[in-house]
Amino acid sequence: MPNCDYDLFVIGVGSGGVRAARMSAQYGAQVATAEDRYMGGTCVNVGCVPKKLFVYASHFAEEYHHAEGFGWGPAAPAFNWQVLLANKNQEIKRLNGIYQGLLDDAGVTHFDGRARLVDSHHVSINGRVVSTRKILIATGSWPSVPEFPGCEHVITSNEAFFLQTLPKRSLVVGGGYIAVEFAGIFKGMGVDSHLSYRGPLFLRNFDQDVKEVVRDELDKKGVQLHFDSVVEKIEKLPDESLIVYFTDGSKIETDLVMYATGRKPSVNDIGLENVNVDCRSNGAIIVDDEFRTSEPSIFALGDVIDKIQLTPVAIAEAMAFASTQFKDEPRIMDYDGIPTAVFCQPNIGSVGVTQSQAEESYDEIEVFRSTFRPMKHTLSGSDEKNLMKIIVDKATDRVVGVHMVGSEAGEIIQGIAIAYKAGVTKSIFDSTIGIHPTTAEEFVTMREPAA
Repeated sequence: MPNCDYDLFVIGVGSGGVRAARMSAQYGAQVATAEDRYMGGTCVNVGCVPKKLFVYASHFAEEYHHAEGFGWGPAAPAFNWQVLLANKNQEIKRLNGIYQGLLDDAGVTHFDGRARLVDSHHVSINGRVVSTRKILIATGSWPSVPEFPGCEHVITSNEAFFLQTLPKRSLVVGGGYIAVEFAGIFKGMGVDSHLSYRGPLFLRNFDQDVKEVVRDELDKKGVQLHFDSVVEKIEKLPDESLIVYFTDGSKIETDLVMYATGRKPSVNDIGLENVNVDCRSNGAIIVDDEFRTSEPSIFALGDVIDKIQLTPVAIAEAMAFASTQFKDEPRIMDYDGIPTAVFCQPNIGSVGVTQSQAEESYDEIEVFRSTFRPMKHTLSGSDEKNLMKIIVDKATDRVVGVHMVGSEAGEIIQGIAIAYKAGVTKSIFDSTIGIHPTTAEEFVTMREPAA
């Protein structure tokens, strides 16, 4: 199309949208963006960043207790939720400015307001219509709450980051990353914390050993776990407390119910009805290997395509998109070997396949497993256990899965993920000298398979 206002218009300025916009601009494209809610998207505002800050905050109470075994006197300072909230908000504001600066420095034109597709080459923002050769939808995802009697009384993770007061009692419903993390966050901050999950064990896509160890550790820390548990209804009492009724006849009285039962692609009210863009039943936009939709000039990436809902994945997709479309260097996104972490307490870190997946994919595997009390807790008095696990394809000796539960698991698995992508074998693990004394050295000292 000649005489367009822009070469690319990006709807949504989360991690994926910002990266795609600024890289495309650096490759010579005229780029514009639009956002009606958060500069920086979910991760910066109501996701990864504030959640990790809350995890840090919630862990200090335990650290004070652990310090006594190392000679420090008992200490139990009062926790001030308002101070944490204010400091978190200030940090998010700083990051918002950084994201705005990234767009400005790249020469991207940004519109504050909701963008809607008019047709395959036009977008409206605040009543203004602009033309563009290509459109990228990077609107992310949004928490999903099922409808049931009393559902209006629940909050999601979005609201949890802005609670004016910390509840004395909480119930988190769900079994994924967010649910497990927030159950631990609330407990660490002194809240009577419950977690309800509809299945027999949470974290369904993780390795079975990982799930079982995390279950046991959360139980030790006092998070009250309710499995095979389905909420039937919620009633609000005159004193603002809530009674949660379950389908098995049990009930819990609490002050806050947070639902973390999944996220759906954010595709409402962006004008998809005006273009030929195919979506799955949950609203996820269908794309090809170049992130092109069924409408040739419209692309999508990040959570809105619902492949792997992780911030670094959206950023990598954006890099591949910009390189392919505006640098004339085609790149296909590689979804194999994406590491992940869950910031429950203790943390989970994983890369590669689980044991059950490996058993289905390979003729014969070897499993190396170690469960132990980390050195720190020999004096702290804590009974917290670590899990380290390596899964090997016996025919090739290649390491096909590595899993850990323990302090700083994400930091450790990040390094191992590099080796995984390089095709590391178990013999290379065995020939690597460990750093002593560390938890991580256990990965290079496991010699005898457990299964």
